Amino acid sequence: MRPAPPDTGIVFRRVDLTPAVDLPARAESVNDTRLATTLNEGKVIVSTIEHLMSALNGLGIDNLYVEVDAPEIPIMDGSGATFVYLIRSSGILEQNAPKRFVRVKKTVEVRDGDKWAKLEPHNGFVLDFAIAFGHPAIDSTVQHAVVDLGQETYEDAVSRARTFGFVSDAELLRSMGLAKGGTLENAIVMDEFRVLNVGGLRSDDEFVKHKILDAMGDLYVLGRPLLARYSAYKSGHSLNNKLLRALIADPQAWEVATVPAGDKTFKSAVER
Repeated sequence: MRPAPPDTGIVFRRVDLTPAVDLPARAESVNDTRLATTLNEGKVIVSTIEHLMSALNGLGIDNLYVEVDAPEIPIMDGSGATFVYLIRSSGILEQNAPKRFVRVKKTVEVRDGDKWAKLEPHNGFVLDFAIAFGHPAIDSTVQHAVVDLGQETYEDAVSRARTFGFVSDAELLRSMGLAKGGTLENAIVMDEFRVLNVGGLRSDDEFVKHKILDAMGDLYVLGRPLLARYSAYKSGHSLNNKLLRALIADPQAWEVATVPAGDKTFKSAVER
């Protein structure tokens, strides 16, 4: 991760290719959402960007070059916590330029069967998510969570929630070339009845909080932070991207809101 000038946005750069290929984070550049969010520029891809993008969103990082020497971002421990630690260790610079948001002006909603996601006007950023997996290990935990990033920090409320999957899906996923590095070290893994990880869950709301973590990463490919309330039921990477595309497609539904440098009105909750 390297600093970038104001108004650069988040740009992934495949440095293993000659010449290097830049893949700016944009909603229209996401064309594969099978278990992850993947950017592509022609045939060049960078996949599994959502956990890093979530951390960047949560920490208020607007401008960054992310150099990658492979077609996938490292999974780390399956959460956003390691990225937060690395960024914190490096330090965050407030640039001498206005901060720009996408302000949602009217409700936009997308549906897929009983699944849905929507964005509503809100002078801040709130995420409201509900899950329903029909699995005993998940159903016994918290099914609904709300995170208000004007009142809570990403670091405390969201960052440590890990991705999760099922032993029964592992063989199918690997035959598709996916999750080849998946282990108990980088995911919550379940059989038909229980969590297999030693030590269990990090919190009783870890499953639903990870869905919020994912949503924060998926939404950040818009290119700017949102001023909105995001609500969802059983949403995932695909529906989140459809939501962004629906927002962009309606010019009456959004505007770019500028906050001058030094104005603390929308200062990231992580610095409160």
